[in-house]
Amino acid sequence: MCSYLPIFRSFNRTRGGLIQLNQGKPEALQYATNAAFLATLFSDYLDASSTPGWYCGPNFFPTRVLRNFAKTQIDYILGKNPQRMSYVVGFGSHYPKHVHHRGASIPKNNVKYTCKGGWKWRDSSNPNPNTIIGAMVAGPDKYDGLRDVRNNYNYTRPTLAGNAGLVAALVSLSAHDRDDGKTTAAVIDKNTIFSAVPPMFPLRHRLHHDGNHNISFYK
Repeated sequence: MCSYLPIFRSFNRTRGGLIQLNQGKPEALQYATNAAFLATLFSDYLDASSTPGWYCGPNFFPTRVLRNFAKTQIDYILGKNPQRMSYVVGFGSHYPKHVHHRGASIPKNNVKYTCKGGWKWRDSSNPNPNTIIGAMVAGPDKYDGLRDVRNNYNYTRPTLAGNAGLVAALVSLSAHDRDDGKTTAAVIDKNTIFSAVPPMFPLRHRLHHDGNHNISFYK
């Protein structure tokens, strides 16, 4: 978690603020979305443990720092970036129109095509005939640049790993989207979701005698 914070400079960021968890290589968004989810999940765990924050070395950080990190990454993906482009297809009015996706790029005309038969649409400069709404593309390069071309999957390919992370991050952030820091919904069940996770601090063991039995408690 500490490495996600800009103060430690464990990872570079683009000028627009996108963290480069893959060291500047292509398709950075899938890493950013999963990091956003993990940061918010850990924040929820701290809250469920009644722990206001965590330490990175001698420095203490409140849980809202993790949520703020997650929010900046998702905001970038949804259009708060130098391109002013949403990298989620169908969100807003400016998003990639040449997604590297067979179902989105081949027209629905009741004709079956071989794998190689679909290449003519892959290499076409025309926008996709089918809009794959909700799909997050691979994303920009380390200079915040994106080429909306279908035949370069480094920019326009949607992946399961990336979109799974995006959905998880959006769900985990949905309870923390108010400026006053208050939650808008009960997103996690504190009694079950973290029950298998070891506690943040050692538990104290004590015995209680009810008159007939010695009962063990943990506090």
